Amino acid sequence: YQRRVREVVLAVSYRAEELVAAMDKHYSSDNFKVHISVEDEPLGTAGPLALARDVLLAGEAKTEAVFVLNSDVACEFHFDKLLAFHRAHGGEGSIMTTPVTDPSKYGVVVSDDKGLIERFVEKPQEYVGNKINAGIYLLSPAFIQRIKPVPTSIERDVFPAVAADKQLYALELPGFWMDIGQPKDYLRGNKLYLESVSQTLPDTLATDKSFDGVTVRGHVLVDPSAKIGAGSVLGPDVVIGADCVVGDGVRLSNCTLLNGVSVDGHARVSDSIVGWGSRIGAWAQLVNHCVLGKDVSVSAESRLDNVVVCPFKGVKGDQPAGKIVL
Repeated sequence: YQRRVREVVLAVSYRAEELVAAMDKHYSSDNFKVHISVEDEPLGTAGPLALARDVLLAGEAKTEAVFVLNSDVACEFHFDKLLAFHRAHGGEGSIMTTPVTDPSKYGVVVSDDKGLIERFVEKPQEYVGNKINAGIYLLSPAFIQRIKPVPTSIERDVFPAVAADKQLYALELPGFWMDIGQPKDYLRGNKLYLESVSQTLPDTLATDKSFDGVTVRGHVLVDPSAKIGAGSVLGPDVVIGADCVVGDGVRLSNCTLLNGVSVDGHARVSDSIVGWGSRIGAWAQLVNHCVLGKDVSVSAESRLDNVVVCPFKGVKGDQPAGKIVL
Protein backbone atom coordinates (compact mmCIF):
# COMPACT_ATOMS: atom_id res chain seq x y z
CA TYR A 1 0.00 0.00 0.00
CA GLN A 2 3.01 2.33 0.24
CA ARG A 3 2.69 3.19 -3.45
CA ARG A 4 -1.08 2.87 -3.78
CA VAL A 5 -2.31 5.31 -1.11
CA ARG A 6 -3.24 8.52 -2.89
CA GLU A 7 -5.55 10.31 -0.49
CA VAL A 8 -5.68 10.75 3.30
CA VAL A 9 -8.13 12.60 5.54
CA LEU A 10 -6.86 13.82 8.94
CA ALA A 11 -9.46 14.60 11.59
CA VAL A 12 -7.98 17.26 13.88
CA SER A 13 -9.05 19.70 16.56
CA TYR A 14 -6.22 20.75 18.88
CA ARG A 15 -3.57 22.97 17.23
CA ALA A 16 -4.99 22.29 13.80
CA GLU A 17 -3.16 25.26 12.24
CA GLU A 18 0.27 23.77 12.93
CA LEU A 19 -0.73 20.44 11.43
CA VAL A 20 -2.08 22.14 8.30
CA ALA A 21 1.21 24.03 7.89
CA ALA A 22 3.24 20.83 8.32
CA MET A 23 1.14 18.96 5.77
CA ASP A 24 1.51 21.77 3.24
CA LYS A 25 5.27 21.79 3.71
CA HIS A 26 6.05 18.08 3.74
CA TYR A 27 3.19 16.31 1.98
CA SER A 28 2.15 18.59 -0.87
CA SER A 29 2.12 16.53 -4.07
CA ASP A 30 0.04 16.04 -7.19
CA ASN A 31 0.13 12.29 -6.54
CA PHE A 32 -0.77 12.40 -2.85
CA LYS A 33 -3.55 14.51 -1.37
CA VAL A 34 -4.07 15.30 2.31
CA HIS A 35 -7.41 16.67 3.47
CA ILE A 36 -7.63 18.32 6.90
CA SER A 37 -11.03 18.00 8.57
CA VAL A 38 -11.05 20.51 11.43
CA GLU A 39 -13.48 20.12 14.32
CA ASP A 40 -14.80 23.35 15.85
CA GLU A 41 -15.56 21.27 18.93
CA PRO A 42 -14.19 17.83 19.80
CA LEU A 43 -16.45 15.23 18.18
CA GLY A 44 -15.07 12.09 19.82
CA THR A 45 -13.92 9.09 17.80
CA ALA A 46 -16.97 8.79 15.52
CA GLY A 47 -18.25 12.32 14.91
CA PRO A 48 -15.27 13.30 12.73
CA LEU A 49 -16.25 10.59 10.22
CA ALA A 50 -19.60 12.27 9.72
CA LEU A 51 -17.97 15.70 9.50
CA ALA A 52 -15.71 14.48 6.69
CA ARG A 53 -18.37 12.31 5.05
CA ASP A 54 -18.41 14.19 1.71
CA VAL A 55 -14.67 13.62 1.26
CA LEU A 56 -14.65 10.06 2.59
CA LEU A 57 -17.43 8.89 0.30
CA ALA A 58 -16.21 10.60 -2.85
CA GLY A 59 -14.64 8.76 -5.77
CA GLU A 60 -13.90 5.05 -5.43
CA ALA A 61 -15.03 4.99 -1.81
CA LYS A 62 -18.64 5.19 -3.02
CA THR A 63 -18.48 1.53 -4.04
CA GLU A 64 -15.78 0.32 -1.65
CA ALA A 65 -14.91 1.24 1.93
CA VAL A 66 -12.72 3.56 3.98
CA PHE A 67 -9.73 2.62 6.13
CA VAL A 68 -9.93 4.36 9.51
CA LEU A 69 -6.86 4.40 11.76
CA ASN A 70 -6.16 5.61 15.29
CA SER A 71 -3.10 7.85 15.21
CA ASP A 72 -1.61 6.68 18.53
CA VAL A 73 -0.92 3.08 17.51
CA ALA A 74 2.29 1.45 16.30
CA CYS A 75 1.88 -1.84 14.45
CA GLU A 76 2.19 -3.63 11.15
CA PHE A 77 -0.63 -2.42 8.89
CA HIS A 78 -1.98 -5.41 6.97
CA PHE A 79 -4.38 -3.51 4.72
CA ASP A 80 -4.50 -6.20 2.04
CA LYS A 81 -5.61 -8.86 4.53
CA LEU A 82 -8.23 -6.58 6.07
CA LEU A 83 -9.63 -5.63 2.64
CA ALA A 84 -9.88 -9.28 1.54
CA PHE A 85 -11.60 -10.19 4.83
CA HIS A 86 -14.03 -7.29 4.52
CA ARG A 87 -15.00 -8.21 0.97
CA ALA A 88 -15.48 -11.85 1.95
CA HIS A 89 -17.94 -11.30 4.81
CA GLY A 90 -19.94 -8.51 3.14
CA GLY A 91 -20.85 -6.68 6.37
CA GLU A 92 -20.78 -2.95 7.03
CA GLY A 93 -17.60 -2.88 9.06
CA SER A 94 -14.41 -4.74 9.91
CA ILE A 95 -12.13 -4.08 12.86
CA MET A 96 -8.73 -5.54 13.60
CA THR A 97 -8.10 -6.96 17.05
CA THR A 98 -4.95 -7.85 18.94
CA PRO A 99 -4.41 -10.29 21.82
CA VAL A 100 -3.32 -9.03 25.25
CA THR A 101 -2.05 -10.87 28.32
CA ASP A 102 -4.37 -9.07 30.78
CA PRO A 103 -7.77 -8.42 29.13
CA SER A 104 -9.24 -7.07 32.40
CA LYS A 105 -7.61 -3.70 31.63
CA TYR A 106 -9.36 -3.30 28.27
CA GLY A 107 -12.61 -3.67 26.39
CA VAL A 108 -12.70 -7.18 24.95
CA VAL A 109 -14.14 -8.04 21.53
CA VAL A 110 -16.08 -11.31 21.54
CA SER A 111 -16.67 -12.88 18.13
CA ASP A 112 -17.56 -16.28 16.64
CA ASP A 113 -15.26 -18.49 14.58
CA LYS A 114 -16.13 -16.56 11.40
CA GLY A 115 -15.27 -13.22 12.97
CA LEU A 116 -18.86 -12.00 13.46
CA ILE A 117 -18.79 -9.80 16.56
CA GLU A 118 -21.28 -10.89 19.19
CA ARG A 119 -20.58 -8.32 21.90
CA PHE A 120 -18.11 -6.00 23.58
CA VAL A 121 -17.22 -6.50 27.23
CA GLU A 122 -15.59 -3.58 29.05
CA LYS A 123 -12.83 -4.59 31.51
CA PRO A 124 -14.20 -8.08 32.19
CA GLN A 125 -13.69 -9.52 35.65
CA GLU A 126 -14.22 -13.04 34.32
CA TYR A 127 -12.42 -14.35 31.26
CA VAL A 128 -14.45 -13.92 28.05
CA GLY A 129 -11.54 -13.61 25.61
CA ASN A 130 -8.26 -11.79 25.12
CA LYS A 131 -8.80 -9.84 21.89
CA ILE A 132 -9.07 -6.05 22.09
CA ASN A 133 -9.76 -3.33 19.54
CA ALA A 134 -6.51 -2.51 17.69
CA GLY A 135 -7.77 0.82 16.31
CA ILE A 136 -7.72 -0.22 12.65
CA TYR A 137 -11.04 -0.35 10.79
CA LEU A 138 -12.46 -0.78 7.30
CA LEU A 139 -15.90 0.82 7.09
CA SER A 140 -18.45 0.77 4.30
CA PRO A 141 -20.47 3.83 3.23
CA ALA A 142 -23.51 2.34 5.00
CA PHE A 143 -21.57 2.30 8.27
CA ILE A 144 -20.43 5.92 7.88
CA GLN A 145 -23.98 7.02 7.03
CA ARG A 146 -25.09 5.83 10.48
CA ILE A 147 -22.98 8.50 12.21
CA LYS A 148 -24.10 12.08 12.93
CA PRO A 149 -21.66 15.04 13.17
CA VAL A 150 -22.04 15.33 16.94
CA PRO A 151 -19.76 14.18 19.78
CA THR A 152 -19.94 10.39 19.52
CA SER A 153 -17.77 7.43 20.54
CA ILE A 154 -17.31 4.86 17.81
CA GLU A 155 -16.32 2.28 20.42
CA ARG A 156 -19.18 2.81 22.90
CA ASP A 157 -22.00 4.15 20.70
CA VAL A 158 -21.58 2.95 17.12
CA PHE A 159 -19.83 -0.43 17.20
CA PRO A 160 -22.32 -2.07 19.61
CA ALA A 161 -25.24 -0.92 17.44
CA VAL A 162 -23.68 -2.25 14.24
CA ALA A 163 -22.76 -5.51 15.99
CA ALA A 164 -26.36 -5.88 17.20
CA ASP A 165 -27.41 -5.77 13.53
CA LYS A 166 -24.84 -8.52 12.79
CA GLN A 167 -22.93 -6.22 10.44
CA LEU A 168 -19.57 -5.98 12.25
CA TYR A 169 -16.68 -8.44 11.99
CA ALA A 170 -13.28 -8.84 13.64
CA LEU A 171 -9.94 -9.99 12.21
CA GLU A 172 -6.87 -10.59 14.35
CA LEU A 173 -3.94 -8.32 13.47
CA PRO A 174 -0.73 -10.22 12.64
CA GLY A 175 2.51 -8.99 14.13
CA PHE A 176 3.19 -6.46 16.86
CA TRP A 177 0.86 -3.80 18.26
CA MET A 178 1.36 -1.02 20.79
CA ASP A 179 -0.67 1.93 22.02
CA ILE A 180 1.92 4.74 22.02
CA GLY A 181 -0.07 7.51 23.67
CA GLN A 182 2.34 7.75 26.63
CA PRO A 183 6.14 8.31 26.47
CA LYS A 184 7.02 4.91 27.97
CA ASP A 185 4.66 3.21 25.54
CA TYR A 186 6.07 5.24 22.65
CA LEU A 187 9.55 3.91 23.38
CA ARG A 188 8.19 0.39 23.74
CA GLY A 189 6.43 0.83 20.39
CA ASN A 190 9.70 1.98 18.82
CA LYS A 191 11.41 -1.17 20.08
CA LEU A 192 8.71 -3.38 18.57
CA TYR A 193 8.80 -1.41 15.32
CA LEU A 194 12.57 -1.79 15.02
CA GLU A 195 12.26 -5.53 15.64
CA SER A 196 9.75 -5.67 12.80
CA VAL A 197 12.02 -3.65 10.50
CA SER A 198 14.90 -6.02 11.27
CA GLN A 199 12.82 -8.83 9.77
CA THR A 200 11.15 -7.03 6.87
CA LEU A 201 13.67 -4.33 5.82
CA PRO A 202 16.95 -5.22 7.56
CA ASP A 203 19.08 -3.23 5.12
CA THR A 204 17.55 0.02 6.37
CA LEU A 205 19.05 -0.43 9.85
CA ALA A 206 22.50 0.84 10.80
CA THR A 207 25.47 -1.45 11.47
CA ASP A 208 29.05 -0.98 12.64
CA LYS A 209 29.96 -0.45 8.99
CA SER A 210 27.55 2.46 8.56
CA PHE A 211 29.84 5.02 10.25
CA ASP A 212 33.57 5.33 10.86
CA GLY A 213 34.52 4.58 14.45
CA VAL A 214 30.95 4.12 15.66
CA THR A 215 29.64 1.07 17.53
CA VAL A 216 26.09 -0.06 16.78
CA ARG A 217 24.36 -2.43 19.19
CA GLY A 218 21.03 -4.02 18.38
CA HIS A 219 18.47 -2.26 16.22
CA VAL A 220 19.25 1.34 15.25
CA LEU A 221 17.58 3.47 12.57
CA VAL A 222 19.43 6.59 11.40
CA ASP A 223 18.27 9.10 8.81
CA PRO A 224 20.85 9.42 5.99
CA SER A 225 21.23 13.16 6.67
CA ALA A 226 22.30 12.66 10.31
CA LYS A 227 25.95 13.00 11.35
CA ILE A 228 27.45 10.67 13.98
CA GLY A 229 30.74 11.40 15.74
CA ALA A 230 33.60 8.97 16.22
CA GLY A 231 33.61 6.83 19.34
CA SER A 232 29.85 7.02 19.79
CA VAL A 233 27.85 3.96 20.82
CA LEU A 234 24.34 3.65 19.40
CA GLY A 235 21.73 1.20 20.59
CA PRO A 236 19.93 -0.83 21.27
CA ASP A 237 16.58 0.53 20.09
CA VAL A 238 17.55 3.99 18.86
CA VAL A 239 15.92 6.20 16.22
CA ILE A 240 17.79 9.28 14.94
CA GLY A 241 15.88 11.73 12.76
CA ALA A 242 16.82 13.94 9.85
CA ASP A 243 19.60 16.55 10.25
CA CYS A 244 20.59 15.38 13.72
CA VAL A 245 24.20 15.93 14.80
CA VAL A 246 25.68 13.53 17.34
CA GLY A 247 29.11 14.45 18.69
CA ASP A 248 32.10 12.26 19.51
CA GLY A 249 31.79 9.69 22.27
CA VAL A 250 28.04 10.02 22.71
CA ARG A 251 26.05 7.11 24.19
CA LEU A 252 22.48 6.60 22.97
CA SER A 253 20.20 3.74 24.01
CA ASN A 254 16.43 3.14 23.88
CA CYS A 255 15.74 6.68 22.76
CA THR A 256 14.41 8.80 19.92
CA LEU A 257 16.00 11.97 18.58
CA LEU A 258 13.51 13.86 16.44
CA ASN A 259 14.63 15.96 13.47
CA GLY A 260 17.33 18.57 13.97
CA VAL A 261 18.55 17.49 17.42
CA SER A 262 22.20 18.08 18.36
CA VAL A 263 23.96 16.07 21.08
CA ASP A 264 27.40 17.33 22.03
CA GLY A 265 30.40 15.16 22.82
CA HIS A 266 30.23 12.44 25.49
CA ALA A 267 26.61 13.12 26.43
CA ARG A 268 24.32 10.23 27.30
CA VAL A 269 20.65 9.81 26.34
CA SER A 270 18.84 6.73 27.59
CA ASP A 271 15.14 5.77 27.73
CA SER A 272 14.13 9.25 26.57
CA ILE A 273 12.54 11.29 23.76
CA VAL A 274 14.24 14.47 22.50
CA GLY A 275 12.06 16.94 20.58
CA TRP A 276 12.73 18.73 17.30
CA GLY A 277 15.72 21.06 17.21
CA SER A 278 16.72 20.52 20.84
CA ARG A 279 20.34 20.82 21.96
CA ILE A 280 22.05 18.59 24.53
CA GLY A 281 25.33 19.91 25.95
CA ALA A 282 28.58 17.99 26.32
CA TRP A 283 28.68 15.36 29.08
CA ALA A 284 24.99 15.94 29.88
CA GLN A 285 22.82 12.96 30.85
CA LEU A 286 19.14 12.31 30.07
CA VAL A 287 17.92 9.09 31.67
CA ASN A 288 14.81 7.27 32.86
CA HIS A 289 12.08 8.56 30.52
CA CYS A 290 12.92 12.20 30.03
CA VAL A 291 10.80 14.00 27.44
CA LEU A 292 12.04 17.21 25.82
CA GLY A 293 9.72 19.38 23.74
CA LYS A 294 10.67 21.33 20.66
CA ASP A 295 13.75 23.60 20.74
CA VAL A 296 14.87 22.79 24.28
CA SER A 297 18.43 23.52 25.43
CA VAL A 298 20.16 21.43 28.11
CA SER A 299 23.44 22.86 29.38
CA ALA A 300 26.68 20.90 29.53
CA GLU A 301 27.18 18.40 32.36
CA SER A 302 23.53 18.60 33.47
CA ARG A 303 21.76 15.47 34.62
CA LEU A 304 18.03 14.98 34.01
CA ASP A 305 16.26 11.96 35.51
CA ASN A 306 12.61 11.42 34.48
CA VAL A 307 12.26 15.14 33.68
CA VAL A 308 9.74 16.67 31.27
CA VAL A 309 10.75 19.95 29.62
CA CYS A 310 8.19 22.01 27.74
CA PRO A 311 9.05 23.51 24.32
CA PHE A 312 11.44 26.45 23.96
CA LYS A 313 12.85 26.16 27.49
CA GLY A 314 16.45 26.13 28.69
CA VAL A 315 17.70 23.83 31.45
CA LYS A 316 20.88 24.55 33.40
CA GLY A 317 22.32 22.15 35.93
CA ASP A 318 20.93 18.99 37.50
CA GLN A 319 17.17 18.66 37.87
CA PRO A 320 15.31 16.65 40.55
CA ALA A 321 13.73 13.42 39.42
CA GLY A 322 10.18 13.81 38.18
CA LYS A 323 10.37 17.57 37.64
CA ILE A 324 8.32 19.30 34.94
CA VAL A 325 9.99 22.41 33.51
CA LEU A 326 7.27 24.80 32.33
